[in-house]
Amino acid sequence: MITDTIAAISTALGQSAINIVRMSGDDAINIANLVFRGKDLTKAKSHTVHYGHIIEDSMILDEVLITVFKAPKTFTTQDIIEINCHGGTYVARKILSLLLSKGARLANNGEFTERAFLNGRIDLTQAESIMDIIEAQSKMSLTLANKGLDGAIYQLIIDLRDQLLSLIAHIEVNIDYPEYDDVITLSNELIKPKVESLLSRIKEILKKSEYGKIIKEGLKTAIIGRPNVGKSSLLNALLKEEKAIVTEIQGTTRDTIEGFINIGGIILNLVDTAGIRDSEDIVEKIGIDKAKKVINEAELILFVLDQSETITEDDKKLLELTKHKKRIIIINKSDLHKKLTESFEHSVEISARNNVGIQELEELIQTMFLKGEVNLNEETYLSNARQIAKLKEAKSSLQDSLYAIKEQLPIDMVEIDLKTAWSLLGDIIGANSSTNLLDELFSKFCLGK
Repeated sequence: MITDTIAAISTALGQSAINIVRMSGDDAINIANLVFRGKDLTKAKSHTVHYGHIIEDSMILDEVLITVFKAPKTFTTQDIIEINCHGGTYVARKILSLLLSKGARLANNGEFTERAFLNGRIDLTQAESIMDIIEAQSKMSLTLANKGLDGAIYQLIIDLRDQLLSLIAHIEVNIDYPEYDDVITLSNELIKPKVESLLSRIKEILKKSEYGKIIKEGLKTAIIGRPNVGKSSLLNALLKEEKAIVTEIQGTTRDTIEGFINIGGIILNLVDTAGIRDSEDIVEKIGIDKAKKVINEAELILFVLDQSETITEDDKKLLELTKHKKRIIIINKSDLHKKLTESFEHSVEISARNNVGIQELEELIQTMFLKGEVNLNEETYLSNARQIAKLKEAKSSLQDSLYAIKEQLPIDMVEIDLKTAWSLLGDIIGANSSTNLLDELFSKFCLGK
C-alpha cells in the first residue's frame, strides 16, 4: 500500500562518518518517536532537526540527529523521518531493524522515488533523472540529468502533446458537426502542415538525443589493430596508468582489457583487443574472436597502425572490416622512421609510448561526436533509451497520419494515428504508466532512494 510506512538505509553501507536511515508514510513520525529519546517528535515542527538517542529496551543504540519532514511538502508528499546515525554497517542495520519491529516495512528498491511519482510530486522523466544524477560520470552528464530533474523534458513533451490535442479537438468537432468543415480542406489546409511541423520538431529532438545519449552513456570504444602496433601503449596513455602489459612480443594481449576515460564530457568505455591476425595458437584465436565481436558492438573504432612499417594485408583486412564504422586511424610510433605512405580520413599521428599526440586525438574525438553543437544551457536533450524509443514510436505514428491524409482516408483514421502519437508521448512522462513498467523502472534504483 502507498500509505504504509517504509524504511531503508539510504547511504552506502560501510565505515563512514554518517549513515542515514529514512522512513516515509503515515506512521513515520510515530514510529520514530517510539525509539527516540529527546524531543517529542509528534510535536516537532516540519523541516526541523532534533538531537537525541535511539533507544532499544532502555539501552542506547546510538547518538543521532533526526530530521522531521511533514506532509505534504516532502519528497514523497508523505511524512518523512531521516535518522542521521554514526557510520558503520552494524549500527545502521540495528536502527533499521528496530524501526521494522515497530511497524515499518522494508522499502523496495526505488520505492521512495516511486511514491514521489505516484503522489504527483515528480513525473517519470524526473524520476529517471534522479537515477541519472546518481550515475553521472562527468560534468556534462550531471548537467543533462539536472535539466531533466528541473522539468525541462516534461515541459518539452507537454508542449508537443498540447499541439496534438489541439489537432485532435479540431477533428472531433468535424466528426460531431460534419457541416462545420470540408474534410479535405480540414486535412490538407489545417492538419497536414501542423503535423509536418510537429514531425520536424520531433526529428530535431531525436537528432539532438544522439548527443544526449553519448553524454550520458559514453561510447563503446574498441582499440584494434594487428599485433605489436601499440594498442596497449595507447590504452595506457589514454588511461594515464599502466593497465595493459606492453612488450615487444607479438600476441601479448590475449583477452580484452577495459577501462574508461572522460574526454571533454564524453565518456569513452575503452576496450583494448587482442591483435587480429591469422594464428594457430588456440588461446590467441579465442582472443581474436572476442576482438571481432567487440568491433561489431563498438560505436567508435580506434584503429592503430604502425607508421614505421608499410601497410600489411592484415591492416587492409581490418580497414575493410571497419569501413562502415565510425573510426579514427591512429598512426602510432611517430618517433620512428616513417614507412607508411597512405593517408586516411579522421587520422592523427601519435607516439603512445612518449605520450605525444594524445591531446590531438582527444580533440578529434570531441569534434567527431559533439561537433561544437551541444549547448546544455539552452537546449533540452533526451538521453534515456526508454524515452527516445517512445519518441521514435510517436514519430512513426505521425508519419502514418500524413500517409492517411495523402491517401485521403477518412478523417477518423487520421485521428487514430494522432491519438496514438499523443498517447506515446504520454508514456514518456508517465501519464499512462502500467504497474509492470513502474516496477521494472524503479527496481533499477538503489535501496533507500
